[in-house]
Amino acid sequence: MRQKYSNFLFLGLFICVLVITGCKVGPDYKPQEPNVPAGWAGPAMSAESSLPAVTERDLVRWWTTFGDPNLTSLVERAVKSNLDLKQAEARVLQARAARGIVSAGFWPAASATGSASRSHSAGTTGSLYQAGLDASWELDIFGGIRRDIEAADADIQVAVEEQRDVLVTLTSEVALNYIDLRGFQQQIVIAQNNLEAQKRTAELTHKRFLGGFVGALDVANADSQVATTASVIPLLESSARQTIYNISILLGQEPAALLEELSPATSIPPVPPSVPAGVPSDLLRRRPDIRRAEAQIHAATARIGVATSDLFPKFLVSASAGTQGNKFSSLGNWNNRFWSYGGLVDWQIFSAGSIRSNIELQKGIQKEQFLAYQQTVLTALQDVENALIALVKEQEHRESLIEAVTANRKAVELATKLYTEGETDFLNVLDAQRSLFVTEDALVRSTGTVSTNLVALYKALGGGWSD
Repeated sequence: MRQKYSNFLFLGLFICVLVITGCKVGPDYKPQEPNVPAGWAGPAMSAESSLPAVTERDLVRWWTTFGDPNLTSLVERAVKSNLDLKQAEARVLQARAARGIVSAGFWPAASATGSASRSHSAGTTGSLYQAGLDASWELDIFGGIRRDIEAADADIQVAVEEQRDVLVTLTSEVALNYIDLRGFQQQIVIAQNNLEAQKRTAELTHKRFLGGFVGALDVANADSQVATTASVIPLLESSARQTIYNISILLGQEPAALLEELSPATSIPPVPPSVPAGVPSDLLRRRPDIRRAEAQIHAATARIGVATSDLFPKFLVSASAGTQGNKFSSLGNWNNRFWSYGGLVDWQIFSAGSIRSNIELQKGIQKEQFLAYQQTVLTALQDVENALIALVKEQEHRESLIEAVTANRKAVELATKLYTEGETDFLNVLDAQRSLFVTEDALVRSTGTVSTNLVALYKALGGGWSD
């Protein structure tokens, strides 16, 4: 009896050593090291005005740099309740569960069995009761199961990075919609202010017409200007209301849920004085889409090993033990025990090339994922470059518009004064008012664009998440 137990122990130890020290066929994954530039191509800046390096704190909660409590509140509520983000979180749970299914194949499987039967043959009737335990274990000698687990681990990373990518997109979408909303509201204020000024000018024109100082053409032009400006306001109000609906949906609420909260007009969130940019190499660890693409290469590489393992034999050991008897009470009798153990080798010697075709298929998938990774890196670099040049040039555009608005306001004041005194015709007043409305509206839109370009930069840098 002691010799039998020693044999069992030796066999178990031998199997464990064989599995642990077994090789893993297929290529090992190597982390990607793409070539990226040392710095950003533009805009060209002096050393004194160069953009500061980005910090982890800057990127994790970048929306707080705008200093707008309403924006901060909306983003944080969206992170908690957005339905797209919850779906992404559910996919992470699915990937982890799938990994558990795959990893179960690495370990022995055991099941308890029991049966009861009654039979009659040649005039004899009898009963048979049986209870036992069956166990089996596929030995992962060539690492096919371990490669499958490796691929499942990479799939988890893919799902995690997809969740982070959704988070990055969500935070930027909330900010973009919020900035658009405040921009529409400021455009409405500008239009209303200009409308009131134009109405006063129209009233003055009517009085001068009644006094015989001007003709009917001036009256028509004044009324046309008022009607044209008034026609813009409903469109802006519609855009503002639809933007509130967008924000509500991003927060996982019904469209009208935030009307009372967001309808009061406030200013556009200003851009902070310093804007971080960092260096291109930072993208490789910050952008979730790049991290996801790399994890997909890892998964594809591991699955080449899974396919390659089918070229080699599979080893299965099994054992069973139990008791049996013609009475139920006899199951407890140790003398009625039975046991067996053995091994099985399964080797696909001929499969008409399907195994090697599958290996080539997995290699092709890996190549595709590698090319997709390279494309993702290039796209990420382009996103940052686009956001940087757009931000800087829009700031220059805004500075020019500020000067234009100041000049146009002076022109309106002077033209109105001269018209009142009868020293100029109404066309000069009309042109001055139109120019002021156009430049004030453009300034509001440019202010919003500067802020949205900064949001685009933070998104391009992969901001909005942390480990």
